[in-house]
Amino acid sequence: MASAEGGSSATQYIQHHLTNLKFDLTSMSFDGHASGFWVLNVDSLFFSIILGVFFLFFFRMAAKKATATEPGGLQNFVEMIVDFTDTQVRDIYHGQSKLIAPLALTIFVWVFLMNFMDLIPVDALPAAAHASGIEYLKVVPSTDLNITFGLSISVFLLMMFYSVKIKGGLGFLKETLTHPFGPWLAPFNFALFVVETVAKPVSLSLRLFGNLYAGELIFILIAVFTLGAGASLLAVPMFILQVLLGVGWAIFHILVITLQAYIFGMLTIVYLSMAQEHH
Repeated sequence: MASAEGGSSATQYIQHHLTNLKFDLTSMSFDGHASGFWVLNVDSLFFSIILGVFFLFFFRMAAKKATATEPGGLQNFVEMIVDFTDTQVRDIYHGQSKLIAPLALTIFVWVFLMNFMDLIPVDALPAAAHASGIEYLKVVPSTDLNITFGLSISVFLLMMFYSVKIKGGLGFLKETLTHPFGPWLAPFNFALFVVETVAKPVSLSLRLFGNLYAGELIFILIAVFTLGAGASLLAVPMFILQVLLGVGWAIFHILVITLQAYIFGMLTIVYLSMAQEHH
């Protein structure tokens, strides 16, 4: 656990670590305090893409080296993840689609990798970025509401696509107007459909964001322990306490990041399965 930068207050330290590296498309400049629709969180996009590429490279390398006679450790590890995901999809998803199992695998592994960035010491990458002239850097993409909402909106679009594909345009429209209270309460049925449909991606994104944001904030608060100790007698015991708390929370957080990736992936499959059911 790295200590905070000397001379900065706890509030400034926390705010600094919770600020994204932003690029304003209107002024074509980097600004950590910019806001608006045309502002990109560059660090979240960068780490998301890098982790996605790493996932593809890692699994492709395992597939190229796969053998039926003498499987290695890498092949066994990847096959374990694939078999686990395939079993979960078979138990949850009741339709027929070649997309669902790869989608579940991609979501689970990608979200897990994004969550795993939370286990890197909070000052490690930001300090390296600061030495390179980058003022702000958030390294956990799933603590960015834009990333989690982007993932959940993709799930929402897939839900709409499968609903129309399986039921047909007329069947989909009929269901939204007549379920669950019959055609005489069509406006009320449609209002319930809108609320139910919107709640699914919103809950997906907020659940992932909230849990990972809270976890990151706790790591930052632990790092604040040695902020003002300096060279005083409290420095050593505070540092020891910081390390013990950081390690303890990191061990517990491994369960959190894995569980949140699993929940996001499996709820995606549940929602897609529900979208294809006829009422």
